[in-house]
Amino acid sequence: MKFAIIADIHANLEAFQVVLEDAKNQKVTHYACLGDVVGYNANPKECLDIVRKMGMPCVKGNHDEYCSSEEHLEGFNPAAAEAVNWTRGQISEDDRQWLRELKYTRMVTTFTIVHATLDAPQRWGYVFDKLAAAASFTYQNTPLCFFGHTHVPVAFIRDSVVRGGTYSKFKIEAGKKYFINVGAVGQPRDNNPKSSYVIYDVDEGTIEQRRLDYDIATAQKKIIAAGLPERLAERLAYGR
Repeated sequence: MKFAIIADIHANLEAFQVVLEDAKNQKVTHYACLGDVVGYNANPKECLDIVRKMGMPCVKGNHDEYCSSEEHLEGFNPAAAEAVNWTRGQISEDDRQWLRELKYTRMVTTFTIVHATLDAPQRWGYVFDKLAAAASFTYQNTPLCFFGHTHVPVAFIRDSVVRGGTYSKFKIEAGKKYFINVGAVGQPRDNNPKSSYVIYDVDEGTIEQRRLDYDIATAQKKIIAAGLPERLAERLAYGR
């Protein structure tokens, strides 16, 4: 059994399609989505349709929450807020209802998925360091938990202490807990513009990060054509 663990698609259809094709080529059998299907980029409806049609387990991200409501966008930067307001007009009421009904955390077979943190998943906190990861480990009841939200891939490990760092592929060890950020499909922010996702091979007990080139120029043109902020297009080329 192989899971493709994907996060932060952010309406980037070009990146999402490349990830799905790569997962198929890697003989992935199952999928899980860590939220933020929508926001920032120009194909929210198309990306939602794919996630929903595939029936993959999915949790709610902050952009999913705001795009499916009429809440005031307090705390959002202006470009993100503009994208949320634009997205609200692109998706159907059925899509909004589906997004509203997503849970903040879910169990998938033997692992947990969450968009942000396990200690307060609805508050959209960011986990960049060991201290923040330690708070989530306190609430982690499975050996593995995958998360997103920061758009920066990093793996935290708890045995006697909490350690963390970048990764490409590693083997899971019994008796340890892992809190793993899989990076972003649709808007990487680790200074690498390549799309990111993870393959969890259940039988081999391995975690592998995959980085993929995609048609950034087309994604950028769609953002500009939609009238979204140019900054959202520009940042894709730099991965930040």
